[in-house]
Amino acid sequence: MAEAADYPMLLLRRGEDRRLRAGHLWVFSNEVDVQRTPLDRFSPGEAVLIADHTGRVLGSGYVNPHSLICARLLDRHAHPLDRSLVTHRLNIALSLRQRIYPTPHYRLVFGDSDGLPGLTVDRFGQVLVAQATTAGMQALREEVDAALVKVLAPDVVVWKNDSSARRLEGLDDEVFCSVGEPPSHVEVMESGCRFHVDGLHGQKTGWFFDQRDNRDRVMPWLRDSRVLDLFCYAGGWGVRAACAGASSVDCVDGSADAVDAVMRNAALNDVTDRVTATRADAFEFLRDARQNRSRWDAVVVDPPAFVKRKKDFKEGALAYRRINEAAMQVLDRDGLLVSLSCSHHMPRAVLLETLQAAARHLDRQLQVIASLQQASDHPVHAAIPETDYLKGFVCRVLPS
Repeated sequence: MAEAADYPMLLLRRGEDRRLRAGHLWVFSNEVDVQRTPLDRFSPGEAVLIADHTGRVLGSGYVNPHSLICARLLDRHAHPLDRSLVTHRLNIALSLRQRIYPTPHYRLVFGDSDGLPGLTVDRFGQVLVAQATTAGMQALREEVDAALVKVLAPDVVVWKNDSSARRLEGLDDEVFCSVGEPPSHVEVMESGCRFHVDGLHGQKTGWFFDQRDNRDRVMPWLRDSRVLDLFCYAGGWGVRAACAGASSVDCVDGSADAVDAVMRNAALNDVTDRVTATRADAFEFLRDARQNRSRWDAVVVDPPAFVKRKKDFKEGALAYRRINEAAMQVLDRDGLLVSLSCSHHMPRAVLLETLQAAARHLDRQLQVIASLQQASDHPVHAAIPETDYLKGFVCRVLPS
């Protein structure tokens, strides 16, 4: 690995260094002085020194000339992008998670927020599931592997590089083990409950750790309740509700694998007598439930991102309104709606406005009793609003 002083320089246009100096880590292609440092001189993932228009170095990072976000800053002291830097960042990230969580099951690395843009690492005990979403992090994969081994000595490291973000970076999908043998499943321990998930083929990196703190907060309110868990995946909400004392839980997902996982996890926790899992489209399930006059005391609406890009906002916002309005219609009197959005482009205030509009259309009123956000192992970078993506509300739905 070359010394950082040997890295080629990427010069910004006049005034385009302000956001980086304020703490952000991204450089957009229209911010680069392409007259002096043409982007086509660089190769995807190449390490660079990022400098302002005077040549003053802002730090070291990597570049991808083919991406809208064409560079990312990793170190403001211009250290080389090597194993030592990654190891240091991993140790800092680990110290936070060990302080917060009693068992080694958490998101260990949350990209920009942990100073490792383009890298995600989830920890399942001695199994790590990693994902590189940028060309720069892909180029550092061997250094990341070595750092993970040095810091944690894992039995298995799975690279689950199948995110749609990779295609924006010109990267192919790949799923493989760089350490150890592929596991048949990975185990999650969450607040005393056990879950088996597929770290190789499951959604994202296998488990949605970002909802754990929200689940911890909401579970006491679901005791003795009839609960409907929509977009249930492996049962994080539904199975935990049963473990928390819900009288019955109905889980719904469009994936047959998710439905099977729910019942396996219900069995792991001895709650199969109170959990059912149905493969169905959530919108269609709610339509049929309304026609059949089925009712629940609490409904959890935790869908995938309906607004993935800014241009999807209008259509996505309508989908949030439709699904939440339909969920309110199957709530029993004085029921609880747990509504969440993982869409960065769906602002918190707009989600609440959407819920309120749905309630008024049904002649209901909402009492917001809790505001929800991503778990502590997904820290928000104070200068990067894009890292603050998960929001939600627990609402009491009442007649007008």
